[in-house]
Amino acid sequence: MTDALIDSLVATRKARQMTQAQLAAQAGLSRMAVQRTETGDVDPRYSTLAEMSRVLGMQLLAVPADLVPALQAFIQSGGKFLGQPAGADAPPSVVDSLAQTRSTKD
Repeated sequence: MTDALIDSLVATRKARQMTQAQLAAQAGLSRMAVQRTETGDVDPRYSTLAEMSRVLGMQLLAVPADLVPALQAFIQSGGKFLGQPAGADAPPSVVDSLAQTRSTKD
């Protein structure tokens, strides 16, 4: 789990074109702490991961293990419920709600 979390933090940092030094400065950490966390040389404290996440615009979230696959599928689907039935009883998907909101503003 920690490996996937750290991989996500590294990928987000790189996507934002942020250096380890910049992340460290904004998170109140040393560059060495960020480097050692990213390379797996240390077992980071929660507070270190939380600050790195905050600076990157992310939030740590505990999800029950049995719900992880469904949550990942939901995110990958763009917010639509998988197997969502058509019709009046079906809840609107997040994507459809946002599209409708945008079209009413235009």
